[in-house]
Amino acid sequence: MKSVSIITVNYNQSYVTEQLLSSIYATNTYAAMEIIVVDNASKENPVPAWKDKYPELTFIRSETNLGFAGGNNLGVKAASGDYLFFVNNDTEFTTNLVSTLVKVLDEHDKVGMVSPKIRYFDQPSMLQYVGFTPMNYYTMRNRCIGQFETDNGQYDHTAGTTGYIHGAAMMVRREAMEKGGLMAENFFLYYEEMDWCDHIRRAGYQIWFEPSALIYHKESVSVGRVSGLKEYFMNRNRLLFIRRNAPLTARLFFYTYFTLLVVPRNIINYARKGYKGFTSLLLRAIWWNITESKDSKNLGYPF
Repeated sequence: MKSVSIITVNYNQSYVTEQLLSSIYATNTYAAMEIIVVDNASKENPVPAWKDKYPELTFIRSETNLGFAGGNNLGVKAASGDYLFFVNNDTEFTTNLVSTLVKVLDEHDKVGMVSPKIRYFDQPSMLQYVGFTPMNYYTMRNRCIGQFETDNGQYDHTAGTTGYIHGAAMMVRREAMEKGGLMAENFFLYYEEMDWCDHIRRAGYQIWFEPSALIYHKESVSVGRVSGLKEYFMNRNRLLFIRRNAPLTARLFFYTYFTLLVVPRNIINYARKGYKGFTSLLLRAIWWNITESKDSKNLGYPF
């Protein structure tokens, strides 16, 4: 039996994280498993209380906010599993989730990463993810398959390769991670899992979706649905992803497309919706990509 390390990152949402832990305990049927919780510099440190409440788990406290990738990578350092299951703290498990994903990796040596079906927690019959289409590097666009559809089983026979896993729930083969590298920490938030997929794929592994495994996602609990933080990193990292993964011709086309179409459209939308300060954050995101290398650890956000 292969061992599994479940890794989740908490940021100012200790109650939500405890709901995740409760769902794992209530549904888990897989024996060879450890749980690692990384607190990403929450304002109030929940780790001492957690250690008393859950003495069998591993808790790590970071004194600085390392972002999504950095927090998960910190968990990797403490993980012993053959397979690592990265889950958002705002998810809730269902029965046989872990064992079903393990079976995929056990039976398919070339699969490096796999995600389950994801439904919205607040609307439990509505799909969020049943795979991604490939990325169009010329426009930096792809599509999340099935999103907002009612789950009537229409994707239950679509197991297999997909464009990208979903960062809310992704099981990764340790060997693939060692060959393809860890998530790039300079993304901080957003696109890091897609960048990771491209690197794992280039290391010779497949990216899979498995519809017979199910997880529920509350989505955007830590960042919020509309925030300057989200807007900055979505724009900055969209450009960064292209710089790290697209061929030269696609990069040049995308820079033109982004400058002439995306930037004016976003600025108009900010003004129409009254999002003060968002235009300056957009320009800051662009400037970061002009002045910083694609491996720069300077995040550029006014924390």
